[in-house]
Parts: sequence; C-alpha cells; structure tokens
Amino acid sequence: MSPRPTTANPNAQAAPGVAEQDVRIELAGRAPVQARIYGDKVAGGGPLVLHFHGGTFVCGDLDDGRMVARLLAASGAVVVSLAYPLAPQNPFPGAIEVGFDVLEWLFKNRTRLAGKGARIFLAGEEAGGNLAAAVALIARDRGHPPLAGQLLLSPMLDPCVGTESLRKATADDGMHCKWAEGWAKYLGRPKDALHPYAVPSASLRLGQLAATLVVVGQDDAMRDEGLAYAARLRDAGNTVTSIVLPSAAGWEESLAQGASGECPCAVTVKQHFREFFSAAPPPAD
Repeated sequence: MSPRPTTANPNAQAAPGVAEQDVRIELAGRAPVQARIYGDKVAGGGPLVLHFHGGTFVCGDLDDGRMVARLLAASGAVVVSLAYPLAPQNPFPGAIEVGFDVLEWLFKNRTRLAGKGARIFLAGEEAGGNLAAAVALIARDRGHPPLAGQLLLSPMLDPCVGTESLRKATADDGMHCKWAEGWAKYLGRPKDALHPYAVPSASLRLGQLAATLVVVGQDDAMRDEGLAYAARLRDAGNTVTSIVLPSAAGWEESLAQGASGECPCAVTVKQHFREFFSAAPPPAD
C-alpha cells in the first residue's frame, strides 16, 4: 500500500495566500517523519518541491525552514518541507536516507499533491542545500525518481571550512565556527568526508544531474563554496544558473531568521524561482 500523510496540525499558521499543513509521512520500514506542506495543486500540475531546512546539520526545524518554503510556494510550487533527523544523534547518512525515501514518496504521490503533470524538484538552504545536492546524486545513481531540478540556497558544501567568504564571516562575527562544529558532528567518521553523498562538492562524478539553481549572497559565508559547486556542475555539462544577491538584499539575515519576518529580497528571489521552474525541462516518467 502506498504510504500517505497523516494530518498532525491542520491549523498551522499560514502566510497570506499560502496554505500550510503539518503532516506525518508514513514510510515503509521507518518511523513516521514530520513535514509541512505549503501551497495547493493547480490544474495541469505544477512544481512539487522537497525542501530541507538549514541548521548546520545539528539544529533547525520546520519553523526555521518556513521563510524559504513560503518563497517557493509563493513562486507557484507545492512544497513538502521535511523535518529530517539531525546530527550528532543521526550522523551521515541518516538524513539523506530519510530524504531519499521521502523523495520516492513524493514521486508516488505527485499527482495528488501537486496535480497531474507535476515535476519534482529538490531545494535546501545551508546544510539543507547539502542534503538536497546529495539526494540529487542518489536519484541520478539509482535512476529514479526523475528530477526536474535542484535549488541550492547558500549551500553548505565544504567541510574544510576554509573559503575566503567563510573565513570573513567568522572573523566578522568574532565567534567560534558553527559550520566546522556542524560538519564534525555530521561526519561521524573521518572517512565519511570522502563520500560523495556526504560532500557532494567533492564528488568525481557530477554529470547527468538535474538543472540547478544556486543562490548566494555577496557577503554570504557560503558564497564561495556555492559558486565553486555551480562551476563544477557547469563544467560537467549540467544546466546551471548561479545568482549572487547584493549585500543590501538581506539574504543571509533572512535565512538565519527562519520563520520571523519576510526576506527583504523576496520579490527578486521569487522571480528567480519562477524563471527556474519555468525553464526546467519536464522529466521522463
């Protein structure tokens, strides 16, 4: 029997014009996982997005992913935002194994969730961007399910945490490096840092991936690693669009705020999302 979501909180507070519903997704052989669905299906089908929130692999929840999920939904998508298992209690590959199972569930239920002809996308910010990129690699390697695209928003991709943009952000904050700590807890064993699903940016095989949108900010700690991954994907023959939002856009602050407030660059970001959804070719069934 195909797994189905069970409503957990039908009264979840929604943004104006965007339906939101907390659900519990039942997966074969696993404990149920919590998720939040944003948006409504449309005639003819629209984008259906599996979204992973940020939190350096070790924290964050559905509320923290709300700002990005709402932007995606306001851009015409139905979004399933996932409460994936966190490190260190669940180090690699726990989150991506659950993520891939939910992706398969999305594909099986795509018509009911987003309408006939719905196309499947992955999206994530910060650590969630890493998980989205990893699940995209798994889907390619297993040949299923077909993806129309992946949206990587300030993705956390480099466990060496040595890029210029990240060093600058850490120096400006005058604090310990939360990203280094997050990587250390996510990668349970040193050899995990060599696995392409743990560190997609280090993969030696990046061809034949779905179309990709990378969005970073000019003063973003993840700017350099996001753009480096975009370049590697492009060199491998993939269709890639990379966007650098200006410093005044408030992108980084909005990602950190999670559910509070609205992104000052919402209009610009939604336009990029709509253009990406529109341009991405439909996958083969």
